[in-house]
Amino acid sequence: MKAVSPFLPRLRARSAISAVCLAALTLGFAGCANFAGIHSDKQISTPDQYATQRSLPAEGGQWPGTDWAQRFGDPQLVSLIDEALAGNPDLAMAAARLKAAQAQTEGAAAALLPSAGFSGDIYREKFTENTIYPPGYGGTWFTQGDLTASLAWELDLWGKNRAARAQATSAERAEAADDQEVRLALATAVARSYNQLAQQYALRDVFERVSKQRRTLGNLTADRVRAGLDTQVEQKQAESNSADIQTQIEQLDGQILLTRHQLGVLLGKGPDRGLEITRPKLAQLATPALPDNLPLALLGRRPDIVSARWGVESQLKGVDVAKARFYPDVNLNAAFGFSTFGLGKLIDPSSQNIQYGPVISLPIFDGGRLRANLKGQYAAYESAVANYDSTLNKALGDIADRMSSIRSADKQMVSQRVAQNAAQRAYDLAVDRYHAGLAPQLTVLTAESSLLAQEQARVNIEGARRDQQIGLIKALGGGFDAQAAGLVVGQERSAKAEDNAVQTH
Repeated sequence: MKAVSPFLPRLRARSAISAVCLAALTLGFAGCANFAGIHSDKQISTPDQYATQRSLPAEGGQWPGTDWAQRFGDPQLVSLIDEALAGNPDLAMAAARLKAAQAQTEGAAAALLPSAGFSGDIYREKFTENTIYPPGYGGTWFTQGDLTASLAWELDLWGKNRAARAQATSAERAEAADDQEVRLALATAVARSYNQLAQQYALRDVFERVSKQRRTLGNLTADRVRAGLDTQVEQKQAESNSADIQTQIEQLDGQILLTRHQLGVLLGKGPDRGLEITRPKLAQLATPALPDNLPLALLGRRPDIVSARWGVESQLKGVDVAKARFYPDVNLNAAFGFSTFGLGKLIDPSSQNIQYGPVISLPIFDGGRLRANLKGQYAAYESAVANYDSTLNKALGDIADRMSSIRSADKQMVSQRVAQNAAQRAYDLAVDRYHAGLAPQLTVLTAESSLLAQEQARVNIEGARRDQQIGLIKALGGGFDAQAAGLVVGQERSAKAEDNAVQTH
């Protein structure tokens, strides 16, 4: 019988252990976390997918410039908008959000660079007598000194940090576009409130003319009562009508005061600032023509659309970040320092402590956390796509609505002018006949009510038309230009294309 080497059982045991470890490692890599089956086919809509040919025809018009407020011919409006843009708290909040987004971009960019640090520790420590410390050390106090300089660098082989930086950059640009949207919304809000103030003053002028007419009619009625041609009934009716129009004037004065308060708040100076504003003197603008390159050029002319597009880009980069987390992280670490008991040899060469080498980490079993995170990121991407599509669709509808309202007001002004001229003529004839004793006071009051209604209609149509023109200026971007602002988005990509790009790494 052959003798068995005493080392053979050990070798067999080691082989068995190695086989088990190899099998476990193989199974581990086979079960590594992966993103198979998780994707999205959603893509943002393009302008040619929307039916706009009849509602938004090419008319050879121009896009509004940043000086659009000057076109209304009232220098005070221009100065009020400038004042609001310089002091409104809403703009300060938007600027703060932009600064926060810029800080996020800087933080994401820092992850691409090596990091270095230094630490130093000096502390007293008493070792226990009841563990591994031998006599002479256990139960004794020692001074421990450590000085360490460290260097770490994540190689970012799969582009996780680069994608995170791109995501933060896209989010920053979305905030920059949002800042422009807030500025545009504030400027047009000031213009619309200012136009409302002009409309209220124009209505007040109408009521003042009617009040003067009613006082004249009251004097005429008093003369007729003294002459026995009218009774106290007509006299009291005339007095009632004069008091009624005065009540309407006072109500309008209250509305004017509220609008002034609103303007003061928009300027960021409080309601009293609005009391200093002089009466507006706005001109009526000609009917605008739409630009020829609608709706395509609108993508770079409206800050809300540009912001929504950058939001899609940001979430798309977030998908890249979520996918890169499935791959191994490779870090290069190095440390150099000194460590001693006592401080006498703290910086002696014999106290040197040096470490360097790669650190590799790979997610294998994580309970589905990475897959859930990627699914959530795809959901955020699809939400951003839907938001972009909704913003573009509403923008096109907004322009169409504004233009339709302006053209409708143009037609109303033609027919209303005819009606007002007829009402004025009827009122003048009724007053003449009443003065001559050929018509009762009721005829005059009826004619006056018709004339008042027509004059109110004229003022309201003119004010509404101007309000729609301000709204159209906002709908067309108010002079914003993504190219000039450095906010043009690159070539559009779908999440599915991003899948293919990452999988080819």
